[in-house]
Amino acid sequence: MEFHLSTATTSLLTLLLFLYCLLKWKNYTHTNKGKEPPIPSNSWPIIGHLHLLSGLPHISLGKLADTYGPIFMIKLGKDRALVVSSAEMAKQCLGAGDKVFLNRPHKIFVEHMAYNTALLGFSPYGEYWRELRKIITIELLSNHRVEMFKNVRVSEVRSGINRISGTGSELVDMKQWFHDISINTIIRLVSGKSSIEFHQSEVHNQCMKAIRDFFELAGVFVPADALPFLRWLDIGGYEKKMKRVAKVIDVVAQKWLEEHKERKSSKEKDEKRDFMDVMLSVFETGQDKPFKFDSDTIIKATSMAMILAATDTTAVTLTWALSLLLNNKDILKKTQAELDNVVGKERQVEESDLKNLVYLQAVLKETMRLYPAAPLSVPREAITDCTVSGYYIPVGTQLFVNLYKIHRDPEVWEDPLEFHPERFLTTYKQYDVRGQQFEYMPFGSGRRICPGISFALLAMQFTLASLLHGFDISIPCDGTVDMTEGFGLTNLKATPLEVIATHRLPRNIYSDMNVN
Repeated sequence: MEFHLSTATTSLLTLLLFLYCLLKWKNYTHTNKGKEPPIPSNSWPIIGHLHLLSGLPHISLGKLADTYGPIFMIKLGKDRALVVSSAEMAKQCLGAGDKVFLNRPHKIFVEHMAYNTALLGFSPYGEYWRELRKIITIELLSNHRVEMFKNVRVSEVRSGINRISGTGSELVDMKQWFHDISINTIIRLVSGKSSIEFHQSEVHNQCMKAIRDFFELAGVFVPADALPFLRWLDIGGYEKKMKRVAKVIDVVAQKWLEEHKERKSSKEKDEKRDFMDVMLSVFETGQDKPFKFDSDTIIKATSMAMILAATDTTAVTLTWALSLLLNNKDILKKTQAELDNVVGKERQVEESDLKNLVYLQAVLKETMRLYPAAPLSVPREAITDCTVSGYYIPVGTQLFVNLYKIHRDPEVWEDPLEFHPERFLTTYKQYDVRGQQFEYMPFGSGRRICPGISFALLAMQFTLASLLHGFDISIPCDGTVDMTEGFGLTNLKATPLEVIATHRLPRNIYSDMNVN
């Protein structure tokens, strides 16, 4: 999330101070209900602590935690947000407190780009969220469904390997390569369209740009969210851009939905159906729940949620993993040695090999520790008053869990800033990615945990294994990889990752790859 305020914006907000003081201001004094968490000093009129959050918010909030402790409150205009930066505080909010911090704040972004809360990740807690999550978990992301679509994952990765095999050594932008594989795979699973069909379609370029814009806009600070009376000004033009991007996304989703409806009568066996087919069947069989959204809106929102969630987070994690390996050549060699031992050099990697690639799994776990895809969790919101660590937290308070800070806590992790995958094979072997330990939560924890963990792990492990098995990877001039982080909802690497990929297998292995 990006909290950057331009000088012009800050000046305008300050000039409106006296006007705003005449408007209704929510009184947050709760002296009779309990003590408040620590609040950083230097809160400005109107904007609160926004001026302290310049740069990457997980870094800025981490520095505030060094001063004010693992739990503190900040003011974001009219809103307040609780920031937790330790496993113990996270456990209180997402463990026992998971019955309280269940909502999502209703932002302008959600109104325009999340189908006004129909998109699951941004839906408020309630019957709609519970029922839709159940449908997605059972019908779309169950182990049975994940296994059923194995051929799609394998096909797209091998197609990607073919694209960079060339004549033996080529310069490749791996950041883009990982993104292409991720989106080609999920587009095919959701819409049934092959990568060739998608790339040749008239909506391809618009769709790709809209997806990039989605994550950029999800991370920006919109002044009107904190100060609603400024909405008519649309400072920064964010709302206008959100409407435009949302329209592009909806046009694409609507086109796919109409195509599925038209050819529904001639569908093949159930096993061949894509996600949109499944959703159409679910709502055809008598969906009598009193949802406020019509079935078409739910299908479109759910389909786009799958695409958006699977594309960026997977590509981001793989980009950081390869970057870390390139800056730690000894670990890269160990990873490839394991691949040679388990797979050999006379055949391709298969998904069945993954269970035996324990060091590669540790590499990805360590990557997600150092660079979680969402370093600052998607904000939650308290549905009732509660108490956290003895502090009174009123209903409506937003919650930020600083995973970046928690994953690098020196009280938990030995040499926390070091890239050391072996830790997950020894001291921290019991740490799983599924949110059971609050010291390590790359996919979140509690009821709002990511439902696509199994799919994401398979996709990341198979993609990275296939790449490292097939190629020796190096960077031009034998330098080091720039590890600068970028702004956005996800922790995207700020600069490209250009590498030289050189064959390390017999030529016939590449030519024999089965690309469907």
